[in-house]
Amino acid sequence: MSGEDDALGTYRRKRRFDRTAEPEGERGQGGAQPRYVVQIHDATRLHFDFRLEWDGVLKSWSVPKGPSTDPHDKRLAMPTEDHPLDYRTFEGVIPRGEYGAGPVIVWDQGTYEPLSRDFGKALEKGHISFRMHGGKLRGDWALSRFRSGDDGDREAWLLVKKNDSHASSRGTPDPWRVRSALSDRTLRQVREEADEEWTREGGRK
Repeated sequence: MSGEDDALGTYRRKRRFDRTAEPEGERGQGGAQPRYVVQIHDATRLHFDFRLEWDGVLKSWSVPKGPSTDPHDKRLAMPTEDHPLDYRTFEGVIPRGEYGAGPVIVWDQGTYEPLSRDFGKALEKGHISFRMHGGKLRGDWALSRFRSGDDGDREAWLLVKKNDSHASSRGTPDPWRVRSALSDRTLRQVREEADEEWTREGGRK
């Protein structure tokens, strides 16, 4: 199995691309400045997906309460499978019966600067620092692993905003009220539009 297949194998095994509009994707080449995206996903549980471009894929964490601009907030971030770079612009509804069924919007996007020395090794060791240049998230942040998966427990990380000029006590906005950075739609609007299209095409609910 090639390195490319290894990187995205879990992602592909979980999805049926004849049913979902999610990109099948390939391991890609990033630009000079790595990119990030934060998506809001109303699946079994509403959560934010925090994704950093690294080594040709999107390293991904599920953040149930979402990133907070308040340095006092330590947000749980559960690692998920690597996603293809094309996933940065995915927005829509994952169909019923498919993995992660539910609406997805792009809440924020931009570029970031790795601050940790040897970012790849720092990621493996479980602590990275980075500076974000986005529409909503800016300044310095850190992701730190506080529980490995070695003893059968699921690996877990913390996402924390560092105390700089971009820190704020506002925390995280209501995910149901915010609008997509791509289409200016809310989660509800994305879901309702998909339901209307399904009905027009004669689908059965």
